[in-house]
Amino acid sequence: MRIAVLSDIHGNRHAFEAVLAEVERLGPDEVWCLGDLVGYGADPDACCELAARTCDLCLVGNHDLAVRGDIPLDEFSTGARIAAEWTQEVASRESLDFLGGLKPELLDREVGLYHASPRDPVWEYVLSTLLADLCLDAQSHRVCLIGHSHVALSFQRAEGQPATGETRPADAEVDLAEQEWLLNPGSVGQPRDGDARAAWMVLDTEAWTAAWRRTEYDVAGAQSAIRAARLPDSLAERLEYGQ
Repeated sequence: MRIAVLSDIHGNRHAFEAVLAEVERLGPDEVWCLGDLVGYGADPDACCELAARTCDLCLVGNHDLAVRGDIPLDEFSTGARIAAEWTQEVASRESLDFLGGLKPELLDREVGLYHASPRDPVWEYVLSTLLADLCLDAQSHRVCLIGHSHVALSFQRAEGQPATGETRPADAEVDLAEQEWLLNPGSVGQPRDGDARAAWMVLDTEAWTAAWRRTEYDVAGAQSAIRAARLPDSLAERLEYGQ
């Protein structure tokens, strides 16, 4: 099965629509989202509606949980907290109901799916080989998908060896037929790896390959929406730099 894997949309309708247009041209068997549909960006309802309509499965992320009221807002940075409070005020009942039905992990597929990590599906940022080793020890699937860090990357581990890992640029492809793997598609709505383009991934569970993709989108439009909502300007500014 060929799957388009998306994560960390963060209320960025412009990026989400651009990626979904490319996904439609690709024609995968399914579309999966690893969570954080809302937070930071100015279009939470549009992103929830798009996910409900186009994604075959969707996880809940920590920002989604904050908007649901399941996580205290004082656990977030100032900008993230302000955006979550704003989202709580403007989100429709349909969006909140959709987020309310999601979980941070799904383990009934051929690969494991987590918003953050196999050790902590909500909060852990897996950005080092040390943490990757611990997660590979904890996971029950040979291949797992994670989001949360907003960085397109992969970690792998051969039997008896420590984990290795690297960030993955556009069009990078890996063979997953052997070893254990943690794969992060990067962020659709707020990349943090220095590339402002929306990040996503194509997973093929028949050929056992993963390929990373980047999609141009209307960054200026997303920035204007954030500023029109009177959210912190830093949330708009960072989109231009992929940080």
